[in-house]
Amino acid sequence: MPRHIPSNHPAPTLITTSAALAETCARLRQERFVTIDTEFMREKTYWPELCVVQLGGVAEVAVVDALAAGIDLSPLGALLADTTVPKVFHAARQDVEIFVQLFGDTPRPLFDTQIAAMVAGFGDQVGYDSLVSGLTGGTIDKAHRFSDWAARPLSPAQITYAAADVTHLRDVYEKLCDRLAADGRLDWVTEEMAVLQDPATYRADPETAWERLRPRGNNRRFLAMVQALAAWREREAQRVNVPRQRLVKDESLLEIAATAPRTADELSRARGVTRGFAEGRTGVALLEVVEQVRRLPDADLPKPAQARDGGRPSAALVALLKVLLAGKCEDNHVAPRLVASSDDIDRLATEDEPDVPALHGWRRVVFGNDALALKRGEVSLGVAGRKIRLIPITG
Repeated sequence: MPRHIPSNHPAPTLITTSAALAETCARLRQERFVTIDTEFMREKTYWPELCVVQLGGVAEVAVVDALAAGIDLSPLGALLADTTVPKVFHAARQDVEIFVQLFGDTPRPLFDTQIAAMVAGFGDQVGYDSLVSGLTGGTIDKAHRFSDWAARPLSPAQITYAAADVTHLRDVYEKLCDRLAADGRLDWVTEEMAVLQDPATYRADPETAWERLRPRGNNRRFLAMVQALAAWREREAQRVNVPRQRLVKDESLLEIAATAPRTADELSRARGVTRGFAEGRTGVALLEVVEQVRRLPDADLPKPAQARDGGRPSAALVALLKVLLAGKCEDNHVAPRLVASSDDIDRLATEDEPDVPALHGWRRVVFGNDALALKRGEVSLGVAGRKIRLIPITG
């Protein structure tokens, strides 16, 4: 069963020509806002392959076939760059990454209903179906969620499914804005959009790729291997356009970093590495990276990460700060994950006043100031009824 499109929403139009897209985008640039979604394929590639773009306005909904022969997507780029028209997404990061790749910049201004929902008290990373249900009473059918969006022609069911995302999103956006305005939190959302509107957010830096692996241990040579191999894998995956995990899996990369193979035979013994890979061009390049790290003088090896201020954070203080975070977020009806990360908490526990998001902007008002007061011994935590409360300490 395809997604239901409410009767007050227009039926979708399939766009397959440059002229039709230009006309549609020209009309949408006159709207108060435009809702946007994409369908793409990424299972076999590093870079996402854009297949469909959904565009929604008050009076029309367009499903753009991005793979249509000869279609020119530049009018879409102009719409996304038009700062007079807000662009509304849900969980925007992957969609925006595609547009940065295509057009070199992010849509502006941008509004992400998932983040807005976290600010409005709907919890951490609320799903689109839950948000639609909670705010509009609508339902989302996921029958075509894993559809092959690169196959042509698009079926009527696919078109209906794709269009429903941006039709429901219109109502979600307006209801969220009303709620945030009533609570005085629209400025909070504007602060959050700054990161999403920065093109650097979507550009993978090979030199920091190792961080997602979270290597354990203090061996500096091993850490240098992990950093160099992760950077090499990221660049190679981008170059040949294959997923990094398909090139070399994380567990294989960590094992290679630990064993530092010298030959193709030794490399082929690593978990998940075939002899064909080890003896081929890619394996040779990988072994060259290992050899380069092997030759690094000790003075050039990276230092293992140390807890700031010379020690690990107190587990008890971290626990207290997390309780305070949960209590303050409960009082303010905002998702804890949006206010402070685990790294923020650790740094708050070990540094006097670290430069972390939790101590800036609205986050400082909601949590940061009280966290510092708790650390300084100016307040303690107590319980009043069923809620956590701060108790001033005097004398």
